[in-house]
Amino acid sequence: MFGFLRYMGMHQPVGRGQRRDQFAGVAILSISFVAALSTLGCGNQYRPVVNAIGPVGPAGLPTKYAVAVSNPDSTSLGLLTIVDFAGDTTLSTPQILSNPNYFVLNTSGTQGYAINPQGGLNTFLLSNPTALITSDIVQTTLPADSNPISITQLTPASALSTVFIPVNDPIAGPSVDAINSGTAALYATVGVAPNPVYVVGARGTPRVYALSQGATPGTSTGEADSLETISTIAFSNSAQIPVGINPVYGVMTADDQRAFIMNEGSNTVSVINVPNNALDANISTIKVGQRPVWADLNTVASELVVLNQGDGVHPGSLSVINIPLCNAAAQATNPNCSTTNPVDGVGFGQVLATVPVGIDPTPGYGMVSVLQGTDGNAPAAYVINQLDGTGTCGSGEGSVTVVNLQTFQVSATICGVSGSAATAAANGANNVIFGHPNSISATGGLPSGKVYVTSSDNTYMSVIYTDSNTVLTHVPLQGTGLRVLVTQP
Repeated sequence: MFGFLRYMGMHQPVGRGQRRDQFAGVAILSISFVAALSTLGCGNQYRPVVNAIGPVGPAGLPTKYAVAVSNPDSTSLGLLTIVDFAGDTTLSTPQILSNPNYFVLNTSGTQGYAINPQGGLNTFLLSNPTALITSDIVQTTLPADSNPISITQLTPASALSTVFIPVNDPIAGPSVDAINSGTAALYATVGVAPNPVYVVGARGTPRVYALSQGATPGTSTGEADSLETISTIAFSNSAQIPVGINPVYGVMTADDQRAFIMNEGSNTVSVINVPNNALDANISTIKVGQRPVWADLNTVASELVVLNQGDGVHPGSLSVINIPLCNAAAQATNPNCSTTNPVDGVGFGQVLATVPVGIDPTPGYGMVSVLQGTDGNAPAAYVINQLDGTGTCGSGEGSVTVVNLQTFQVSATICGVSGSAATAAANGANNVIFGHPNSISATGGLPSGKVYVTSSDNTYMSVIYTDSNTVLTHVPLQGTGLRVLVTQP
């Protein structure tokens, strides 16, 4: 019997650096064998048999994907690069329309949409990204001379999954096209004010808001602009709401109660009470930093995070604004707290902090992205900058600023390197992004969330791990980056 144990390896000592669990299975089998022999050879006395129990490992990482759009050049077909969140591996790279200029995912992350200035629209399913090929990309042509510049996709109160595209048609006039998300059939064309740039909405909303910049887009005339209210039931223009000067972007809360409009020309945020379809009666305007151009929501803490571009020479800033509403728990003691039209909570509209970031956080896609902090990681805002504002990065290089949303302090600055020579030299190096960033998307996960960064002058996507705020991976895109989004938050 002892000879058998030596044969099975039980007599062997575990050497340095050798895993002890290599012999665990052998040990269990040997003990079971010994117990069985003891039962046979030592009378009827029972000897327990040790049975192996399968190990229970950690929970698997969530199934989600980073989806990036890149552009080899102005005439070549664009590319989708779909990356597995769990392994940072590229799953597929189908081609899309040429010269793409905007890209979004639907709320559930199961379908994507891309447009180009020539009026092309692509739709594609992401239910099986590994098998997605070029022939699966659906191509649709919008009306001639439509010049689309953005897309908003949502399923409003009508339950009709809809793509809203602002259109600047020189013949038919400015409008918002409401398109069936699945078939690309046109629901309606809604006339709006000149030069519409974006549509603000959320799932289940009874109305969306079209931002227009007037006869001279992108300038500050000193006069307030207005929003066009579009009913999502009738697909018709139902009202106008005055806002600040030169509105450029907006977000709506997931409960459809408030919409926030960034007014670049007046350095303000307009607050809209969506159920009332009017400016908020208590706080209609919030003063922020110079030239607010983008925003995201910290849903866990009921905060609006606004990125202010600044003058392009000095550092911009991040404004963190408190936006609580009364809640159902207050219903019994507060008769003004309606579940369908709640009033502003205590401290609503208060600017909690103004945090310096980098220089010239250029308008574009996803300039600030919030890591929600629901997975053990601290809630944080990730901001892309064309130029570093701290003096720690190389001259002329971009950066990512990380702002802790609990302390309202900058917790990290991640530098960029640009140019083919610098990229080649840094390939494989930690904690540098490639190029001047133009898009960023943060997502949670255990043990680490990830932040994906694309650049307009580099063909790699950089991946930041949120547990250390360190770049550990660069994914090739085969073209310069346009935008990256994640299929789940």
